Amino acid sequence: MSGAGGGAEAVTAAPAGEARVIDGRAIAARVRERVREETGRLWTEHGVKPGLATILVGDDPPSELYVRRKREASAEVGILSFHHSLPADTSAEVLAAMLAELNAEASVHGILLQLPLPAGLDPGAMTRRIAPEKDVDGLHPVNAGLLAQGAPDAVAPCTPAGVIELLRAAGAALSGERAVVIGRSTLVGRPMASLLLKEDATVTHCHSRTRDLAAVCLEAEVVVAAAGVPRLVTADMVAPGATVIDVGTNRTEEGLVGDVDFEAVRAIAGAITPVPGGVGPMTIAMLLENTVRAARRALGR
Repeated sequence: MSGAGGGAEAVTAAPAGEARVIDGRAIAARVRERVREETGRLWTEHGVKPGLATILVGDDPPSELYVRRKREASAEVGILSFHHSLPADTSAEVLAAMLAELNAEASVHGILLQLPLPAGLDPGAMTRRIAPEKDVDGLHPVNAGLLAQGAPDAVAPCTPAGVIELLRAAGAALSGERAVVIGRSTLVGRPMASLLLKEDATVTHCHSRTRDLAAVCLEAEVVVAAAGVPRLVTADMVAPGATVIDVGTNRTEEGLVGDVDFEAVRAIAGAITPVPGGVGPMTIAMLLENTVRAARRALGR
């Protein structure tokens, strides 16, 4: 499937002296539309409907909400949804058996194990039990290794894959650009750096031990903040005209804020994502795309 292009509806024009705002909701809608078209082609050409299995262990309200949104989004684009809800006291053996059953089920092309898991269940060990070809979260060590090697068919975790879509829509010329990634989590920071390298960017990976973070960021044309620290990136850390992607979602007394001081940085940057409405909508959209790609691969396409 082709990547999302730019467009007036995706990057909002701004008054002079302010950054353009990258509209994650509009870009996610375009991704969902192309997924819907692809699911239609899979059905008409091959008689196949992509299938996504979701597993929720326990009764964590945020996780229940996230899974419900993923199932609803799947239905909207023509992806079959197979949901499994397990009690919080589910043993590792029972969960492993369910994963093995879904690995063997031909109608299931993607498996999503909602994290976090209840105490007593090792998320890493359980994730490794998902067949790599059905790991639509991109968390299996095989997929992480392929991504680190720059393999063209590597499954990328949904959030960093969504960031690449946002950068393309914003018109960021990543090849040769200097990019800074702040944060080194296995879910976002590390795969984000790999994806930027794959786009031929020159990447500097920063974290809590980085000396003089501001000076490092000032050298970058692209800054991706994924540290989980409210308003970590301030105006004095951003070069004029830089593209700033805020992955942070931090709940504070003031409400939901990102890792970027939005209003201050907006006066310096060339383009910026808001929180909410920036990276967030892209995560589910890319999950849908990963599922359809998994269905294509299962057909040998």
